[in-house]
Amino acid sequence: QVQLVESGGGLVQAGGSLRLSCAASGRTFSRYGAGWFRQGPGKEREFVAVINYSGGTTYYADSVKGRFTIARDNAKNTVDLQMNSLKPEDTGVYYCAAPEVPYTIGIRASAYTYWGQGTQVTVSS
Repeated sequence: QVQLVESGGGLVQAGGSLRLSCAASGRTFSRYGAGWFRQGPGKEREFVAVINYSGGTTYYADSVKGRFTIARDNAKNTVDLQMNSLKPEDTGVYYCAAPEVPYTIGIRASAYTYWGQGTQVTVSS
């Protein structure tokens, strides 16, 4: 059974940084891509960043490009999201996601079968 558990959310002032972590279990982690999504108050869930199985390919939403970095450690079965220069509009619940099919990635939520419970990020102005 695949499980994803996020951690690292919290309250931070605009301009600050946070590091989110997603711990995966239940299958061979190194064969699967992983993504981060977020859902702000009153908004739909949106793509943030994705990384392929090896860590060699990453994509970012335009809104976070240059500020956020996604990385993975296949030895520890973790995917991290380093968030710098945070803005109030980055506020939301951040979710880690993983696909059913190995060696695939996507920027649509429909590409992902497994989701974590989410971690709250609040950026104050």
